[in-house]
Amino acid sequence: MDKFRMIFQFFQSNQESFMNGICGIMALASTQMYSAFDFNCPCLPHYNLAYGLGILLVPPFILFLLGFVLNNNISMLAEEWRRPQGQRGKDPSVLRYMFCSMAQRAMIAPAVWVSVTLLDGKCITCAFCTSVPVDTLGNASHPHLSQGEIQRVLARIPCKEIYNGQQLIANEVAIRYLRCISQALGWCFVLLMTTLAFLVRSLRPCFSQAAFLKSRYWSHYIDIERKLFDETCAEHARSFAKVCIQQFFEGMSTDLVAARCHLPRKAPADAGEAAEKLLGITDQSTMNMALKSWHRCKPPLNLHPPALPTGNGWAGEGQPPTHPSAPQRETAAYYSWV
Repeated sequence: MDKFRMIFQFFQSNQESFMNGICGIMALASTQMYSAFDFNCPCLPHYNLAYGLGILLVPPFILFLLGFVLNNNISMLAEEWRRPQGQRGKDPSVLRYMFCSMAQRAMIAPAVWVSVTLLDGKCITCAFCTSVPVDTLGNASHPHLSQGEIQRVLARIPCKEIYNGQQLIANEVAIRYLRCISQALGWCFVLLMTTLAFLVRSLRPCFSQAAFLKSRYWSHYIDIERKLFDETCAEHARSFAKVCIQQFFEGMSTDLVAARCHLPRKAPADAGEAAEKLLGITDQSTMNMALKSWHRCKPPLNLHPPALPTGNGWAGEGQPPTHPSAPQRETAAYYSWV
C-alpha cells in the first residue's frame, strides 16, 4: 500500500506527472481491451479488408480523441486560443507547445494498440488474405475455379472451420505467411516510434532549448494561474454565501424579536472576516463584470513594486523630514521549478 501511495502522490505532484499517469493507464487499458476483444473476421471478399483495417485504425483514433478529452489542458488551450487580445498578448509558441505536449501523450495509447494488433497478426490476416500469392505458396493451376471463386476461397483463410481450399493452398501456410508479414510490420512500427521518441528527446535541446524552456514555463504559468483564479473565485463565493446566509438569519431574528419572540442573539465571530474576503465585490452585477473583465483583458505579465511618492514637500531640500517614515513594502518573488 505504501508503494501505491507513493505512486499516487507522484502522479499528483504536477500536471505533467498526472497526465503521464493517465496515458500509462490508457495504454494498459488498450492492451486489455484488445485481449478481451472477440475478433471475428467476416470471411467475405468485399468485407475482409474493411473489417481488418477498421479494427486496426478506428480504435486508435478513438483512443487518440479520448486522450485529448481526458487531458485537462484541452479546455485551457481552447480558452487561451479563443480569448480576446486584451492587455496580455497571446504567444503562439506557448499554444504550440501545449498542443504538441497533449498530442504526444494522446498518441501513446493508439501506438500501443497498433503495435499489439500488428504483432498479433489477426487484422492483417483478415484484411489481406485474398492477396496471398497462390502461385508461390499453393497450386494456382487448380482446375474448375474461376478468379472470383478463388477470391471467395482465399477470403475464408481466417475461418478454419469453413475453409475448403486445402487443394488450392494450405490454411496453415497462408496464415503463417500473413502473420510473419504482420509481425514484421509491427516490429518496424515499434522501432519507428522508439526512434522518433529518441530523436525528439535528444535533438530538441540541441536546437531550441531556450525557446522550449520559455514555452514550458509559460504553459505551466497559465495552468497555475487558472487554478489560483478558480480557487480565489471559490473562496469569494464561499464568503459571499456566508455573508448572505448570515444576513438572512439576522433578518429572520429581527422579525422574530418584533413578533415578541425573545430569542438569544449572538453576533457571529467570523462575520467581519468573511466580509473582508469579499474585497468590495458585494453584488452579483459587480462580480459578473469582474469575471468578464478577467476574460476579455487579462492583466499584463509585468510586475513592479509601487513607486514612492515624489510630491512630498521635501524633495530637493537635501534633508528628509524628522518624523518617522512609513515602513517600506517588501516585494517577494517566487520562482517555480520547471
